[in-house]
Amino acid sequence: MTGEPSAALETLILAFREHYMIARAGEDADIDTLEAAEEKLRDAFFTYDDELFTRFGVELPFDLLEDDFGDEDEDEDEEDMEDEDDFVDIDD
Repeated sequence: MTGEPSAALETLILAFREHYMIARAGEDADIDTLEAAEEKLRDAFFTYDDELFTRFGVELPFDLLEDDFGDEDEDEDEEDMEDEDDFVDIDD
């Protein structure tokens, strides 16, 4: 931790810029460089979030879930779609 939310914010902004500069190469981006930038961005984000909460008691308005949760959500979405297929709308 930096101990200062404004410094953590600046680090986060720089990490976003670095990630953007690499990502804009698209498929031509070096995968190792991109992964390093993603890790740096992830770390900067969580550091900033922690600094905000520690200093001000405020959390960022984003719910970031682990990849493990994504599979469960997809299964639930598919079940919801199946339920919708059972409904027949009849116009009178």
